[in-house]
Amino acid sequence: MSTEPSAAPTKAALKALAKTLAPWQPPVVDGMRDKRGSAGRAGVPSMKDFNPSATPFSSGDKARDKAVVEELATDLDVLQNLFFADKRHKLLVILQGTDTSGKDGTLRGVFGRISPLGVRTFGWKAPTEEERAHDFLWRIHQKLPGAGEVMIFNRSHYEDVLVPPVNGWISPAQTARRYQHINDFERMLCDTGTVVLKFMLHISFDEQRARLQERIDDPTKHWKFSAGDIEVRKQWKLYQRAYASLLQATSTPWAPWTVVPSDSKTHRNLMIATVVRATLQQLGLRYPPGDPALAGVTVT
Repeated sequence: MSTEPSAAPTKAALKALAKTLAPWQPPVVDGMRDKRGSAGRAGVPSMKDFNPSATPFSSGDKARDKAVVEELATDLDVLQNLFFADKRHKLLVILQGTDTSGKDGTLRGVFGRISPLGVRTFGWKAPTEEERAHDFLWRIHQKLPGAGEVMIFNRSHYEDVLVPPVNGWISPAQTARRYQHINDFERMLCDTGTVVLKFMLHISFDEQRARLQERIDDPTKHWKFSAGDIEVRKQWKLYQRAYASLLQATSTPWAPWTVVPSDSKTHRNLMIATVVRATLQQLGLRYPPGDPALAGVTVT
């Protein structure tokens, strides 16, 4: 296995990547002004604008796609080691999505081969009593990456603009204020050296049904199933509207959203791994200079 980082993508390759990604990145909002996104859509998007069964990054050959994911995972391992040595940046990867959308599968398929050196993951649950005693971003700040670190969030602070509004626990005005707080928070992170990648894993209603049923039918997956999953599924339309609203309100120039069509698990991993690798390759990562005192030293 190579220990050298892969070459940075050419301008043509980056342009091609941007073109493929464009339909999957909602219009960005900058301050109080909405800007048309690369895909040319304006206004509040609907989740129906994004086909969860699409495979824009696929070669059409599933076996080939799986092989490419393996290659990308190897590249990410090499790049992450360089990222850790470089220590000029921090990376926050946010995996957000409904139940069964594949957040755990992404951690295994995309990031599972990365050396644990400098990589952390955290799965967010309902806030504790202590966490509820503070502002909703207080607990998030404590888990952010340090210099040279990669932090992967399984769910995130976006749960606080999904669950409470869907259940009527906060008003539309309070939700709007939280959107702004999140934008300001992420702007601060980016201004202080954190690269923020936000992926919304998007599956269809039918695909979620199949995956939940599999958890019931397969004894090895019973631990993944909760009776509450069925109750939340009854709120599907409400959650789809909440996702559409947050994509519109919080896809910013400094931290844009990428919607990942995820009915295909292989395609999901392929798309996310491609974007993460390209992001790391563009950072100009380099190893720190060697210690001159080591010149000519021979270990005996």
